[in-house]
Formats: sequence, structure tokens, C-alpha cells
Amino acid sequence: MAGCTDCPSEQSDADLENPRFRVVLWIALLANFAMFVVEIIASQLGDSMSLQADALDFFGDAANYAISLFVVGMALTARAKASIFKGATMALFGTWVIGSALYRAIVGSSPEPFTMGPIAMLALVVNVGVAALLFRFRNGDSNRQSIWLCSRNDAIGNVAVMLAAAGVFASGSRWPDLVVAAIIAALNIGAAKRVVRLARAELRATRNECELNPPLTTKTEVV
Repeated sequence: MAGCTDCPSEQSDADLENPRFRVVLWIALLANFAMFVVEIIASQLGDSMSLQADALDFFGDAANYAISLFVVGMALTARAKASIFKGATMALFGTWVIGSALYRAIVGSSPEPFTMGPIAMLALVVNVGVAALLFRFRNGDSNRQSIWLCSRNDAIGNVAVMLAAAGVFASGSRWPDLVVAAIIAALNIGAAKRVVRLARAELRATRNECELNPPLTTKTEVV
């Protein structure tokens, strides 16, 4: 609610202003953007839809961390609005991946498992490292929860890509790759719904608190 910057729930969390949290976000941002570049190239070389889905997931996460860095220390409403934007972006990526997987199911060819496996293993190492750094910040508002959900989904997605590589190798079919791409997309859409739902609840709670406890204003009498 405009003008409600003095409401108690609007105040920024002290731990979010902790320099260590900012450093962790910067490490996560750079690591995720680097893996986006690696996986998007590998997805083209290996003709893998699941690698492409994971690459877009890395890109979305890098953007997620960048937004989180921007709103760190801001009021709860600002962080909640940023979370809604991030949730919408996560859902958009997931929807695009599902559409691409359906298209690839019709016209695509079998991917290269020997490209998929090692790249997925590298991505898993990066994601586990990022998740370990973010673990202590996993609870809290929608902004922090969106960060944790991204890290968790990435690690799950990497394991799934390795399983897809094994499935493609064993069957010679593209279907394991497409199924895993759809699973990664579904995880992103599910996480997006959770983040948006929590962010909207935060906005409602802040608005209600502001209405019950309006900020004190100084009236100036006109002579």
C-alpha cells in the first residue's frame, strides 16, 4: 500500500542485509550464468531437449539471483512484487520447454547421451555447491524461498538429465530426453505457483497491517 513504508511488516530483514548473503547471491548468479552458457552450447551439440531445459533453468536462476540482489534490504512489498515477477518468469520458461518438447517429439532426432551425461554431472556439482551455500537462507519470505526452490529444482533436474542420458543410451530413443525435459518444466511451474502464492499472501498481509496500523503523519496547519 502506497505510503505504508513504516508498517512493521514492511521493514527489511536484518539477515537479508548481511554482506554474506549478498556474496552468496553473487556466487550463485555467476555460477548459474556460466552453466547456462555451457549447457546451451552443449544442448545444441548434443541435440538434447533436457539439456536445453536445464540451460534455460540456469538462465532463469541467474536472473532470479540478480533480482534478489537488487531487492535485498528493501521493504517486504518490494521483495514480494519481485517474487511475483520471478514466479511468472519461471512459469513462462516451463511452459516454453513443454511446448518445445512436444514439437521435438514430432520432428526431433535422438540426442547424444555422451554429451548429456558429463554436462549434467558438471551441472549437478555446481548446483549442489550453490545449494549448500544457500541452505542457511532457505526459510523466510517469498524472495528467499524462490531462491531455495530454484537451487533444489536444479539439482533434481541434473540427476534427471543423467538418467535421461542413460535411457537414451540404452534405448536409442529420444523419449527419455523429452520426458525429463517435461519433468524439469513441471518442477519450474510448480515452484512458480508456490512462490507467487506466498508473495501474494505477503502483499495481502502487509496491506491489512497497514490499514490496521497506519503510519503516523505530521499535519501542517495552514495559517
